[in-house]
Amino acid sequence: MPKLLLRGKRLSGLLLGLLLGLASPNRAWAQSKYMTRAGHISFFSASIMEDIEARNDKAAAVFDLGTGQVAFSVPIHEFQFKRTLMQEHFNENYMESEKYPKATFTGQLLNAAQLLKQLHTATQTVEVEGNLTMHGVTHKAIVTGTLQLRDGQLVVFAYFNIAPADFSIDIPLLVREHIAKSVSVRINLTCDAVTPALVAQP
Repeated sequence: MPKLLLRGKRLSGLLLGLLLGLASPNRAWAQSKYMTRAGHISFFSASIMEDIEARNDKAAAVFDLGTGQVAFSVPIHEFQFKRTLMQEHFNENYMESEKYPKATFTGQLLNAAQLLKQLHTATQTVEVEGNLTMHGVTHKAIVTGTLQLRDGQLVVFAYFNIAPADFSIDIPLLVREHIAKSVSVRINLTCDAVTPALVAQP
């Protein structure tokens, strides 16, 4: 579960540059960097009226194991619900995805140097501290997860809770008492190593 601190900060310029670099063929990457444009994120919230659940397979992520820097970008409108009406309410009334099209996280792996020494031998439990921005609101967060190197890929898992109220997401009064105050978020990523052969020359 992330420890959300109520001190909002701007996104780190360097980490934001990592995200922007996903779309830049001239960006030079070291072999310690791993990335995906097809990360899986899902969320679930129990409700007396109806459970709320959605999946998104379009998350972009970058991990730099050399520096410990981490960056995510999640397109809000790509969350898929079982019911079309619920998906429309999510985008139009709650998340306002036309106005706030992405959620982002930029952060730093804690104890990155020690992690890098041990990651080649076993799955590592990690903590990432950074800034989570959603619905136009930024909070500091510490998220716990695991990293594993498997067949040349970096496998990432994290599970945590967030409170919509912390991000100024309004729940209509009519249903407010029937919906959980927090939402469980699950992240599963399989990131490919970025090798010099994949990078275009400037």
